[in-house]
Formats: sequence, structure tokens, C-alpha cells
Amino acid sequence: MAFWGKKKKETDPDAREDRKKVGLFRRLWQKVKNIDWKDPVTRWKVMFISLIGLIVIGGGSYGALAITNSPAFCSSCHEMAPEYSTFTASAHNNITCVQCHIKPGTINMLTHKVKSLKEVYYHVTGVPEQIVQTEDEVVSNENCMQCHSKNRLVTASGDLKVNHKGHIEEGIPCISCHAGVVHAKMAARGINTEEVRGEYTKETAEKIMEKKYLRPNMGTCIDCHDKVNNGEKPWKDVAYLVPPNPEEVEKKIDETKKESVGETAKETTAKPAEGTAGSGTAEELAKAHEEKTQELILQAIGKQQKDVKISMSCETCHKKLNIPKTHKAVDWNQNHGTTAIQKLDQCMNCHQDSKWIREIPKEDIISLLKMGNEKVKYTPNVTLAKDQARTNKFCASCHADRPEGHGESDQWLTTHSSQAKTADQKAECFVCHDREKPAADSTSAKAPTDVYCQYCHRTGFKDEVKN
Repeated sequence: MAFWGKKKKETDPDAREDRKKVGLFRRLWQKVKNIDWKDPVTRWKVMFISLIGLIVIGGGSYGALAITNSPAFCSSCHEMAPEYSTFTASAHNNITCVQCHIKPGTINMLTHKVKSLKEVYYHVTGVPEQIVQTEDEVVSNENCMQCHSKNRLVTASGDLKVNHKGHIEEGIPCISCHAGVVHAKMAARGINTEEVRGEYTKETAEKIMEKKYLRPNMGTCIDCHDKVNNGEKPWKDVAYLVPPNPEEVEKKIDETKKESVGETAKETTAKPAEGTAGSGTAEELAKAHEEKTQELILQAIGKQQKDVKISMSCETCHKKLNIPKTHKAVDWNQNHGTTAIQKLDQCMNCHQDSKWIREIPKEDIISLLKMGNEKVKYTPNVTLAKDQARTNKFCASCHADRPEGHGESDQWLTTHSSQAKTADQKAECFVCHDREKPAADSTSAKAPTDVYCQYCHRTGFKDEVKN
């Protein structure tokens, strides 16, 4: 007895003939047509089979979702090793990946799963050189609000005053400030590429999870506030919130080079004696960027005031400023050079460029792993202090200007020797000037001015011993 009725005997010639003439799907359809749907027993059978089918499909689907939602599933692909290991070393390791990366709601969950099928394709056909967050995968405020409250005015450290509610109501995404809270901005740092994925473990992640990458970068706040003061709302552009895709950056660089070559060719044809236009443009952009950074720093320390919507001074966001006692001395501006040499490491703790600019410098993970989190003890070094004064934007904001003590050039030239008698006094001079003409291929920090000592002292110096 078959489930739906009598089964024809195999010896029945009509049955064998039907199988030869009728296809599989037609035979199934004929069986369905022959079902007596008026029979109550048949209807109960259909309901029972449908229920079992729904349970199997539903249970399988739920199981599949549960598995693919687990951090362990993310770790099963080697290309996610950097992301997974940093996640396990972060303060968010007690929640799942999807709680941040998928908006709440069943529809959002299912939509994301369909979109994620492309990740399976990439995994099979070829993993990208670097995994970066795309513009349609930005963590939303809705995700953050599942655990965090927007009614916060002071950060956990007690130092920063940040009106979180005001920022959120303005439409500013949490991720614009807290981009590194889980993965330490490793995409922007360039340390999650294919060649180093095998280096990642939980211990590795703990070494690269530096506080300066986990916490909001002051340069991000400064950059955003400055743009607001100029009438912009940078967070409206999603690209402002995610790390740049290296492939797109490389493409833009190539396009810029092609345009530069084209412009150079035109300039060379029209004005062959004026040189290349591309290099001049690059220098102008670099100079403009440096001047902008210095302008922001001067605003922050109160040296330059502007009529702005949001104050750029440090007190705007910091509840208390631990300004060293030495800084409060009347003659601090004129006499801080010696202190900078002796305590350069402490100076750089506050005055490092990475705190004043939004961009994250590229790093080498192999070097990071060798260094670890070990602190190297600083010993007073005039050369290091000089290099910092030349390259550090905070130092350069003042050191780039001609000192008041130099006075008129003709007077200064005849009297400056008395200001450079001791080693410490000479060190102050070498912040801006080189002793000898720098070599064209020199790798040392470039002096702010091209005036060097031997430009005038071509016969030597008084302190040199003559044989």
C-alpha cells in the first residue's frame, strides 16, 4: 500500500509502458491530480507533512542563521583573522559581530545575509588584498543604542566633556569618533593585508591594540569642528566615516599621475624652461596642509582667535588640562628648548602629530610585533629634539616664524655669535638651521630654512681645531 493509494504491480505492462512514455515531473503531477482531496484522512496527511516540512525548513534556517551570526563563523575564513583576533582582544568581545554590523530587525538580517553571498564568492574566487569597510556597511547609531545611552556628557575618564545627545540629534554617527573601539583602525593603518593575515593571533592583537587607536583621535574632533566652522557637515558624506579603500586610493593616484603627466607635457610644450607642473602642485598641496594644521594648533592653544561657531580651544572639550608647572613660567616660550631636549618623550606625549591630524599613518605589523608594547627609555638627545622641532606640526607652528630676537638681518649677522657659544645655545640654532649644506639625497629632517652656517662661514668656525 503506497502512502496516497494503491501501487501498480511491477509486472503490470501498462505501468512499465507509462514510465517509458511519461516523464518524472508529469508522473508526479498525475499522482497529485489523482489525490482525493475530499477525503478527511488525505487532508490530515497533507497537514501533517506540511507541518513537518515547515519545522525542518524553519529549524534549518534558524540553525543556519545562528551559525552564520556567531563570531566563530567569522573566524572560519582566514581573511578575517585580523578582524576576529582584534575583536577577541577588545572590550566588545562579549557581544557578537552582527550586533554591530547588522541593523536590528529580521528584514535587515535577511537582507544582509543575501548581500553577504558575495563574500562567499570572494572567498572561493580570490580574497581581496585588504578587507575594508564599505560605505553601505557603516555601523549605525541604532546598533550602538542597543547597549549605550546617549545621555552622557562626560567620558569615563572624567576629562572630556562631550555632549553625546547633542551630537546624535545633529545626525553625527557614533562611528565618526569611535571608529577604532573594536579593531584599532587597522584598515587605516594598513596592517590587515593578505601578506600578514597569518601573523594574527589573540596575543598579536593585544600588542597592536594601542589606546591611541582605540580612543577617539583628537585630530578627528578638530577636523570636524573646523569643517563645521566653514559651513560643512562632513558626516553627511559616508566616505568620511570609513577607511579609504586602498584599491580606490591607488586608482586615484594613478589618475592624478596621468593628469599631472598630461599637464606637464602641455606646460613643457608651451613653456619648456619652467619645469614640471606636477611637482609644484604636490609641494603646494603639502605646504597648504601644513599651514592648515599649524593654524588649527594656534587656535587650540589660544594664540589665534577666530569668529567661529564652535570654539577650537582645548578647554572646549577638556574638563581639566594637566599643564606642567614649567609651562606656566613667564619666559617659558623663550627657554623651553633645554627642557625639550631633556624630556622630549614627555613633550611628545601631548604634542605628537597623530593627536592633531585626522589621518592615520601606515604601519608595518612585523615591526610592531617585534617592538610590542615595550617602552623604550629616552635619553636626552639633541638630534632627536631638533628633528622633532623641524617636523612636528605643533613645534613648527611657532618655529616656522622668524624669532623676534633676530631683529634686522644686518644687525643680527654681526652679533649672533654671542648667542651661540654653548652647546645648548647651538642646539637651539640647529632647530632651524643646518651646519653644512644638506646633501640632495639626505634622509634627515629638512630644516625650515635653507640658510645654513657654512653659507657664510666658508673658512670654518672659531671652535674648530686647526691642524
